[in-house]
Amino acid sequence: MFSSTRMITAVFAAFALASTGFAAPAPADGDISALSARAVAPTSRFVIYSNNWVTGGAPPASALKGFNVFALSFLTLKGAVDQAGNWAALPAAQKTAKKNEYHNAGIKIIASAFGATDLPTTSGANAVSTANTMAQWVKTNGLDGIDVDYEDLTAMNKGDGAAEKWVSDFTTTLRKTLPQGQYILSHAPLAPWLAPHHQFAAGAYVKINQNVGSLIDWYNVQFYNQGMYADCAGLLTSSGGSFPGSSLFEIPQHGIPLNKLVIGKPATGADASNGFMSPAALGSCVKQAKAKGWNGGVMVWQFPHADASWMQAAKGGAF
Repeated sequence: MFSSTRMITAVFAAFALASTGFAAPAPADGDISALSARAVAPTSRFVIYSNNWVTGGAPPASALKGFNVFALSFLTLKGAVDQAGNWAALPAAQKTAKKNEYHNAGIKIIASAFGATDLPTTSGANAVSTANTMAQWVKTNGLDGIDVDYEDLTAMNKGDGAAEKWVSDFTTTLRKTLPQGQYILSHAPLAPWLAPHHQFAAGAYVKINQNVGSLIDWYNVQFYNQGMYADCAGLLTSSGGSFPGSSLFEIPQHGIPLNKLVIGKPATGADASNGFMSPAALGSCVKQAKAKGWNGGVMVWQFPHADASWMQAAKGGAF
């Protein structure tokens, strides 16, 4: 998903690698998914990504109190790497035991696809076949769904509609294998993509939401790395800067439902180039947003830099 230098404009074009390399997909060990254990996606989502290696595939559920979604990063065009690869390598019985532990704690486990170093559209990957492969990987590995962290800035900045069509086709195909109400399907767009801007002439996620928004359970919005969203005013009501109209309460003006928007923030200043807020400061903003009728939830990059105490502070007593 995220690197410490992910910006939209050419001025902010340098990216830090989120992965140290690609790993081959683990052999399939049968579809260990259990639909009876699944439920409709939570109304308020408290999401934590995990890219740093964790022994056993995932931390103890007790370390994630206050979260209800744990995202394994990343499932890439070349296979599962980092934490997703770690999970894939576990024996089926261990996956099932960990999944049951998490479900008993009210936590869903999903995979996050792509991230900052994968460029699906620019590289010429086929949206339909890629979606079919990834959807089957989710089922084979017993997960509760998938998060689409599409960050092909080159394609989106072209403004020719190819990025929007790719993401729309990919999402539509995912839903054929991962039905709504049985599997989570979230997306993790950069906040400026959720507002009209001349840099994204084909519409970015405003267009994608028009095309396939009904298939997407929620958006883990990256409110950072854009030189904005550093205080409650910028985050909630008046983004200003280079990308006006992209704060939490401005985005619904562009047709995207308020309560499908999850506020995404880095766990520490080292987890992003800018946009960091202390959990207590973020909690103040969350409390203000909740008082105005929003209940989307909070996302953080990443474990173990954020934990149960981080999320407790970030909720600001509002949830």
